[in-house]
Amino acid sequence: MSRPLDDAPRWSRPAFWGVLAVAAVLYAWALSGYANEYYAAAILSGTQSWKAWFFGALDSGSFITVDKPPLALMVMGLSARIFGFSTWSMLLPQALAGVAAVGLVFSAVRRSTSGCLGVRRAHVAALAAAVVMTLTPITVAINRDNNPDTLLVFLLVLAAWFCLESLRTGRLRSLLLSALFVGLAFNTKMLQAYLVVPAFALAYLVCAKVSLRGRVGHLLAAGAVLVASSAWWMVIVDLWPASSRPYIGGSTDNSVWDLVIGYNGLGRVFGQGGFGGGGGASFGGESGAGRLFNDTMAGQISWFLPFCALALAFTLATWLRSRRASASAGSAWLVWGGWLAVHFVVFSFSSGTFHPYYTTAMAPAVAAITGMGGVAMWQAYRESRAWAWVLPLGVGVTGAWSFAVLRRTPGFVPWLAWVVLGTTVVAVLGLVLARVRRRVVAGVALGALAATLVAGLAGPAAYAVSPLSSQVNGANPLAGPATDRMGFGGPGGFPGRLPPGATASFPGPGQDGRFRGRMGGPGGPVSESLISYLKAHRGGATWLVAVSSAQQASSIILSTGLPVIAMGGFTGSDPAMTVARLQQLVKNGELRYVLTGDDRGGPGRGSTEVTGWVTANCTAVQGQEGLYDCA
Repeated sequence: MSRPLDDAPRWSRPAFWGVLAVAAVLYAWALSGYANEYYAAAILSGTQSWKAWFFGALDSGSFITVDKPPLALMVMGLSARIFGFSTWSMLLPQALAGVAAVGLVFSAVRRSTSGCLGVRRAHVAALAAAVVMTLTPITVAINRDNNPDTLLVFLLVLAAWFCLESLRTGRLRSLLLSALFVGLAFNTKMLQAYLVVPAFALAYLVCAKVSLRGRVGHLLAAGAVLVASSAWWMVIVDLWPASSRPYIGGSTDNSVWDLVIGYNGLGRVFGQGGFGGGGGASFGGESGAGRLFNDTMAGQISWFLPFCALALAFTLATWLRSRRASASAGSAWLVWGGWLAVHFVVFSFSSGTFHPYYTTAMAPAVAAITGMGGVAMWQAYRESRAWAWVLPLGVGVTGAWSFAVLRRTPGFVPWLAWVVLGTTVVAVLGLVLARVRRRVVAGVALGALAATLVAGLAGPAAYAVSPLSSQVNGANPLAGPATDRMGFGGPGGFPGRLPPGATASFPGPGQDGRFRGRMGGPGGPVSESLISYLKAHRGGATWLVAVSSAQQASSIILSTGLPVIAMGGFTGSDPAMTVARLQQLVKNGELRYVLTGDDRGGPGRGSTEVTGWVTANCTAVQGQEGLYDCA
């Protein structure tokens, strides 16, 4: 695809591979547990049934799917089929995708800026971008998890690489490949993948090396590729007879289209159709312009956001004032700047379910703008009187914000905030002095740059290494200090990180990989004695038991390796199970036992008819609370 280090300075190659090595350590070292058990159960089921693998079913009996398209699960499922299901076989593809994304960011920045910055400076910008991408705390956390966001980011960065190539070379093929990868990203996390499309389309309209008519025609062709690569799985599933495929988890009418528009689409933005409606703000704070800077979010993604805002404003101002400015010189800024702007607005103001780890999708743009902006500011600092102040200002703003974020958790590496503040002061004063007294530029400026690196990277680096010493909470992965306000559902909820040996909603695996203790989630815990009873009396039934929600079912599936019906899906309120469906399953001998829920999920909330039928027509099992035998 590219030869990223051709004509590179001698230091670039070892530095590049060194950054990738650091990324590999951060993303793959000491992986443990099954991360998000909801997805882990689906991956395990996919190793037992190709049907479950294709549809993304939670259970190998294919009763209901997870609430996302299956591409990320497919990748991890193939790895688990080849190497056997385990923590490593499941999470290694995630780590590799994360490392590959870092390499792609480096390559994209280098190739797209060589013409306007020069080869040497382009390599500096690319290396800085790769470092920032590697050390983004939320990216480290999510790359150690099995949520689909890691593959989403990889595919979007790959799409950006090809978009920039189409702008650099004028080749339509590269634009079509960009659209293809955005479509594949759609099959990873649906409409979130399309947040990059406005930036790509605008950059192509403004900067492409073809006529305006040709640009419009090329974008229409790319749109056709985007639709085809996005819709293939959705069309197949929705045309498949509903009676012979799993229910589409998260939907209200058993269609992927409803999932796209509702639960995974407008519901995330406007709070309709998403889990908890508009209450999703409890995961990442209240919606508004300051959301990404609040106590929960600031340490995950915001470290370089002020610098990026300054860099974009500076670049726009200089580009508009420069008589030599060309459209091609601004293509990278339009791609990455548009990417960041759209994500910032959507993530800040969405009122639906919002998890902090969604913001890992901002990391490539933050990294690229930081790298390109830093080099552009340095160039202006050395060569321009009018803009020489921008670099010291950027360093000061970044260091000050890092100090503020670190002081919010004074117990977390308590001395680091003061080191950052001190080096920021040294860096700013050194840059100002070097500019004022030209004779000391070399020595003072280099010392100031070294202080700048410490001021900018110390905070995110400290957060980034924290997941290596603890088990990431798969349901709500975060980096940095574990505090109650970084919780699953607000104060008092599950922390984003777990101390060694601790668990979140579910117990962790034992030495043999099997789960121990009580398994559950919404709908109530399930004891080992109940599991033993179900296994002993299952007979020839396809499913071990039917339970309230996917949270409860996931733990049982991982503990036993047997299919379990999640009647209410992830939220416990999916209308997947009806009285008629339950009667048919019992009649066919496919299901014998039903574990009734309570008002926290499943039949207790979303299907009182099912609960009523079970309690009226099935026999309560003595000594097993809530368990009914419907044989």
